[in-house]
Amino acid sequence: MSEFRQKSIGKTNLIGSFAAIPHPVAVEVMALCGLDFLCIDWEHAQISRDTIEAMVRAADVHRVPVMVRVPGHAPEAIQAALDSGAQGVLIPRVSTAAQAAMAVKASRYPPQGERGVGPGRAAGYGYRIPEYLAAANDRIVVAVQVETSEGLANIEAIAAVDGVDVIFVGPGDLSVSIDAIGPAGADKLSEAIRTIIGATTAHGRTAGIFCASPQAVSRWAAIGASFFVLASDTMFLGAGAAANCTAARAELT
Repeated sequence: MSEFRQKSIGKTNLIGSFAAIPHPVAVEVMALCGLDFLCIDWEHAQISRDTIEAMVRAADVHRVPVMVRVPGHAPEAIQAALDSGAQGVLIPRVSTAAQAAMAVKASRYPPQGERGVGPGRAAGYGYRIPEYLAAANDRIVVAVQVETSEGLANIEAIAAVDGVDVIFVGPGDLSVSIDAIGPAGADKLSEAIRTIIGATTAHGRTAGIFCASPQAVSRWAAIGASFFVLASDTMFLGAGAAANCTAARAELT
């Protein structure tokens, strides 16, 4: 668990998945499947703050690091996710260097940042505040998601921000933002992703990307990505259910 950030910034190949089902049981099922980490999707799923803490606790039982994708740039959301005991945060729609710097400030304790000190779960409800403060800045992964045309244009400046550990590509939103949706926009989207990954690695940061299928992992690993979020628990549930239903019906023919 304590090595998650070191592996991330050391460009160890890591494969995780989004956790969108708001229940600890779903987290435990995913944690047992061999993933390197999970990322709770607070941005897009119907998950409450208290449920996030229960989901983080469920991942901790199986010693699987968990991040939280927060709903936006608000420092309060970032700090709430980290106070729950999460090992990192993923901040969506980061389009400027100033936004990236704000994410770092909200995620790090002084002097590196401005995160507030509190007796939350991460600090043992107040019993382990000194120990947590001493280690948190070295253990928390700060990942920013570049997924807009503005972020693409500003990628060099974003990648140069001190304290950013991972720059994560969101292909879906990026394709919409740069008008590269579907097969007709595939080449344009691919070039944009290559630009983001290239700038990220040139600045010594770790490049990450969402992959809807396993086959996409090798494609982006070949140009420098090492931090992968593979689909989500809901996507795996749907795909597995559909495949087994189809196979069962085939047995009846």
